[in-house]
Amino acid sequence: MLRHEFRPGRAVAGLAMLGLAGGYAADAAGAWEVPWTFFLPVFLGGLWLAATATWAAYMLRRRRRDARKASAEKTAAPASTSGSHAIK
Repeated sequence: MLRHEFRPGRAVAGLAMLGLAGGYAADAAGAWEVPWTFFLPVFLGGLWLAATATWAAYMLRRRRRDARKASAEKTAAPASTSGSHAIK
């Protein structure tokens, strides 16, 4: 059993930040010459992807929760509508 639910938005944000950290480390070490303006779109794109992943996961959880709730409610037709007392 899982100890907590998976949060894909946090995973995507973490990967984007690790990528940025690696890029800055490579630039600081002199292994990669890149202008600082390259990192801003990578940062914003990573945040946008994280927000999209969070939204998609929320919508899936909400849909599953609504389906579970609808199946648990007793709003269906009674067991017998023909007048007999037989249970379907």
